[in-house]
Amino acid sequence: MPYLQLDVNGRHPVEDKKRLAAKLCETYARLMSVDIRRISIAIRECGEGSVWRTVDGVPEPVSVLMCDIRSGRSADLRMEVAKALCKDCIDILGLREDRLNVEFTQHAGDEMYHPTLGGYSPEWSEGED
Repeated sequence: MPYLQLDVNGRHPVEDKKRLAAKLCETYARLMSVDIRRISIAIRECGEGSVWRTVDGVPEPVSVLMCDIRSGRSADLRMEVAKALCKDCIDILGLREDRLNVEFTQHAGDEMYHPTLGGYSPEWSEGED
Protein backbone atom coordinates (compact mmCIF):
# COMPACT_ATOMS: atom_id res chain seq x y z
CA MET A 1 0.00 0.00 0.00
CA PRO A 2 -0.61 2.66 -1.24
CA TYR A 3 -2.36 1.83 -4.47
CA LEU A 4 -3.46 4.66 -6.76
CA GLN A 5 -5.85 3.79 -9.57
CA LEU A 6 -6.83 6.39 -12.15
CA ASP A 7 -9.86 5.52 -14.30
CA VAL A 8 -10.11 7.63 -17.45
CA ASN A 9 -12.17 7.80 -20.61
CA GLY A 10 -10.21 7.54 -23.85
CA ARG A 11 -6.60 6.67 -24.54
CA HIS A 12 -3.28 8.31 -23.68
CA PRO A 13 0.26 7.71 -25.02
CA VAL A 14 2.34 5.21 -23.05
CA GLU A 15 5.09 7.79 -22.43
CA ASP A 16 2.54 10.19 -20.88
CA LYS A 17 1.23 7.42 -18.64
CA LYS A 18 4.78 6.52 -17.62
CA ARG A 19 5.54 10.19 -16.80
CA LEU A 20 2.31 10.43 -14.83
CA ALA A 21 3.07 7.25 -12.87
CA ALA A 22 6.51 8.58 -11.97
CA LYS A 23 5.11 11.98 -10.98
CA LEU A 24 2.24 10.52 -8.90
CA CYS A 25 4.74 8.31 -7.05
CA GLU A 26 7.07 11.24 -6.40
CA THR A 27 4.26 13.52 -5.24
CA TYR A 28 2.66 10.88 -3.02
CA ALA A 29 5.94 9.71 -1.48
CA ARG A 30 7.02 13.29 -0.71
CA LEU A 31 3.73 14.43 0.83
CA MET A 32 2.88 11.22 2.67
CA SER A 33 6.46 10.38 3.73
CA VAL A 34 6.41 6.81 2.43
CA ASP A 35 8.93 4.55 0.72
CA ILE A 36 8.32 5.14 -2.99
CA ARG A 37 8.86 1.41 -3.62
CA ARG A 38 5.60 0.65 -1.82
CA ILE A 39 3.47 2.73 -4.22
CA SER A 40 1.61 1.01 -7.06
CA ILE A 41 -0.01 3.02 -9.84
CA ALA A 42 -2.69 1.83 -12.29
CA ILE A 43 -3.90 4.00 -15.13
CA ARG A 44 -7.00 2.31 -16.47
CA GLU A 45 -8.15 3.50 -19.87
CA CYS A 46 -11.75 2.45 -19.70
CA GLY A 47 -12.58 3.69 -23.21
CA GLU A 48 -14.83 6.44 -24.47
CA GLY A 49 -18.06 6.75 -22.51
CA SER A 50 -17.03 4.45 -19.66
CA VAL A 51 -16.64 6.71 -16.58
CA TRP A 52 -19.52 9.07 -15.77
CA ARG A 53 -20.83 11.42 -13.11
CA THR A 54 -24.06 13.41 -13.20
CA VAL A 55 -23.32 17.14 -13.38
CA ASP A 56 -26.24 19.58 -13.37
CA GLY A 57 -28.62 16.71 -14.07
CA VAL A 58 -26.70 15.44 -17.09
CA PRO A 59 -24.24 12.51 -17.20
CA GLU A 60 -20.75 13.82 -18.07
CA PRO A 61 -17.54 11.89 -18.80
CA VAL A 62 -15.17 12.11 -15.82
CA SER A 63 -12.03 10.60 -14.32
CA VAL A 64 -11.66 9.10 -10.84
CA LEU A 65 -8.45 8.60 -8.86
CA MET A 66 -8.87 5.99 -6.12
CA CYS A 67 -6.22 6.00 -3.40
CA ASP A 68 -6.00 2.96 -1.13
CA ILE A 69 -3.82 4.16 1.74
CA ARG A 70 -2.89 3.28 5.30
CA SER A 71 -5.33 4.83 7.73
CA GLY A 72 -4.44 7.64 10.10
CA ARG A 73 -3.69 10.61 7.83
CA SER A 74 -5.51 13.84 8.65
CA ALA A 75 -8.23 15.27 6.42
CA ASP A 76 -6.02 18.33 5.82
CA LEU A 77 -3.12 16.19 4.60
CA ARG A 78 -5.43 14.11 2.39
CA MET A 79 -6.77 17.36 0.88
CA GLU A 80 -3.21 18.56 0.15
CA VAL A 81 -2.36 15.20 -1.42
CA ALA A 82 -5.58 15.15 -3.48
CA LYS A 83 -4.92 18.63 -4.87
CA ALA A 84 -1.32 17.77 -5.75
CA LEU A 85 -2.30 14.48 -7.43
CA CYS A 86 -5.03 16.27 -9.40
CA LYS A 87 -2.47 18.81 -10.59
CA ASP A 88 -0.22 16.00 -11.81
CA CYS A 89 -3.11 14.40 -13.75
CA ILE A 90 -4.14 17.75 -15.25
CA ASP A 91 -0.58 18.77 -16.18
CA ILE A 92 0.41 15.47 -17.78
CA LEU A 93 -2.79 13.97 -19.23
CA GLY A 94 -4.76 17.17 -19.69
CA LEU A 95 -7.67 16.00 -17.55
CA ARG A 96 -10.29 18.57 -16.60
CA GLU A 97 -10.11 19.65 -12.96
CA ASP A 98 -13.90 19.94 -12.73
CA ARG A 99 -14.29 16.38 -14.01
CA LEU A 100 -11.73 14.68 -11.76
CA ASN A 101 -12.49 13.16 -8.34
CA VAL A 102 -10.09 11.75 -5.77
CA GLU A 103 -11.40 9.13 -3.35
CA PHE A 104 -9.44 7.76 -0.39
CA THR A 105 -9.97 4.29 1.04
CA GLN A 106 -8.06 3.74 4.26
CA HIS A 107 -6.78 0.40 5.58
CA ALA A 108 -4.48 -0.96 8.25
CA GLY A 109 -0.90 -1.70 7.19
CA ASP A 110 -1.41 -5.45 7.60
CA GLU A 111 -3.83 -5.41 4.66
CA MET A 112 -1.03 -4.93 2.10
CA TYR A 113 1.72 -7.48 1.60
CA HIS A 114 5.02 -6.64 -0.17
CA PRO A 115 7.19 -9.77 -0.50
CA THR A 116 10.22 -7.80 -1.72
CA LEU A 117 9.95 -5.30 1.17
CA GLY A 118 9.75 -7.84 3.96
CA GLY A 119 6.03 -8.50 4.29
CA TYR A 120 3.23 -6.32 5.54
CA SER A 121 3.35 -2.54 5.39
CA PRO A 122 4.11 -0.96 8.75
CA GLU A 123 1.27 0.80 10.52
CA TRP A 124 1.17 4.54 9.99
CA SER A 125 2.51 6.70 12.82
CA GLU A 126 2.23 10.44 13.42
CA GLY A 127 5.93 10.95 12.81
CA GLU A 128 5.51 10.04 9.14
CA ASP A 129 3.69 13.18 8.00
